[in-house]
Amino acid sequence: MQTQEKAFIDSSREFQDELNREYANPEESPLEDKDLKEFRGLDFFEINPDYIVKAEFVRTPAESPFRMKTSTDRMPVYVKYGELYFNLKGKDFKLNLYQNQELTQDPEYFNYLFLPFTDLTNGESTYGGGRYIDFRIPESKEVILDFNKAYNPYCAYSGKYSCPIPPEENDLEIEIFAGVKAFKAY
Repeated sequence: MQTQEKAFIDSSREFQDELNREYANPEESPLEDKDLKEFRGLDFFEINPDYIVKAEFVRTPAESPFRMKTSTDRMPVYVKYGELYFNLKGKDFKLNLYQNQELTQDPEYFNYLFLPFTDLTNGESTYGGGRYIDFRIPESKEVILDFNKAYNPYCAYSGKYSCPIPPEENDLEIEIFAGVKAFKAY
């Protein structure tokens, strides 16, 4: 295995381990109490390097703020920050990256970007409402898009959360067998 590929796989594994630690921690977990008691770890697809792709990042300046729909009546303000162009399984795709305007005021998250998406596994092997990938503002035009780091919104685990709904332009017409699978309550 090439050193770079191994580093990406290790990074995916670290992400998944950290997510399991967070969900097992009653202080951080989105799980309902009854599910937390039985929690042994999230169900992930096997880490697959085919779902770690190079993407071209294109900044989209002068975008207008908009209110993103959520699973409740909450409507947070986002701005489309940029686009990711990539090839997966021989097909070309584009995903939009968004920046939550409230988070730009937070020193910990000022450079945080949000990548919500849906794919053809939603409602089957993955959560029906789509999944998310976290990003930081890229420092170059080439970025790594790692679908092994796709995770479910908190709404997949409890109805007490308000979760952004992936905009239609981020619907992928392909199955993404990577990241967190659908949650099955205990």
